[in-house]
Amino acid sequence: MTLTSVEIPAGIDTASIRAAAKNLGDGAVTAGYQGDRQELIALLNGALATELVCIARYKRHYYTVSGRDNGSIKAEFLEHAQQEQEHADWLAERIVQLNGKPDFNPATLLARSHAEYDDSEDVQSMVRANLIAERVAIESYRQMIVKIGDKDPTTRHLLIKIMAVEEEHADDMRDLME
Repeated sequence: MTLTSVEIPAGIDTASIRAAAKNLGDGAVTAGYQGDRQELIALLNGALATELVCIARYKRHYYTVSGRDNGSIKAEFLEHAQQEQEHADWLAERIVQLNGKPDFNPATLLARSHAEYDDSEDVQSMVRANLIAERVAIESYRQMIVKIGDKDPTTRHLLIKIMAVEEEHADDMRDLME
């Protein structure tokens, strides 16, 4: 059998798919996309703001925690900040794939973030603030996942992946509580 004699499975309208694929301006968004892109971009920008605030909070805690007994906590704060940065990058990339613009405007970050910033001075207050923020992030991602349903499997999978890491972060912070 040669390549020219291979048949396309029944039920796939190859001609329409190929014609629609020529609309290059839409990038990864094909004609079959079922989500409400504007609504989803707004949700993702809220999640992006949350991740950016979490990065700032974890970095502040990392740089301000001191004492020889707090080295492991300090390391945990830095690791979480780096993972939150990765989440922010993934979210910004997905926003662009959906033909949106990621909103990094620092003037509105706190208003758009689901989690709050924290400038606690003592370690246990920092841990507590981070645990609360992780729990807020987990519930925010859970609600977004439910809202998306099956309309956008790529974004759904991304949010599930991020939520799993946020759950690990919450466990880590709970373990650091006295």
